[in-house]
Amino acid sequence: MTKFLLSVHVIAAIIAVGPVAVAASMFPAVARKGDVVVLTTLHRICRVYAVVGIAVPVFGFATAGVMGVMGDAWLIVSIVLTAIAAGVLALLVLPVQAEVLAAPARNARLAMYTGIFNLLWATVTVLMIVRPGSTTGA
Repeated sequence: MTKFLLSVHVIAAIIAVGPVAVAASMFPAVARKGDVVVLTTLHRICRVYAVVGIAVPVFGFATAGVMGVMGDAWLIVSIVLTAIAAGVLALLVLPVQAEVLAAPARNARLAMYTGIFNLLWATVTVLMIVRPGSTTGA
């Protein structure tokens, strides 16, 4: 069961978080060019995959429960960083993208928010792989 849950968790992360990271990263550059059609598509990708991304922590919690690592520091830090990343996406990235769509203009904050979002996810990914304090030798 652990292998199945971990596999679904990793696949969900790749399928859900990857497109958001790429589309959100592309958005500021496309906004500078003013291509509203592409901006609309990128914003839709971010919104839809943000919702699909809920599967990542759901299967993550299930995996952690089966593995018995719910109290491990690396997991707690990962959970906190994931929550912060979700907040940055929901409260900063998506609303600013919507502002840009409503009134096409360059928004320097958007690139910064997107960078923070991506940095948080990169950190979570490293924590999931390295798992500081783990006895697996990874």
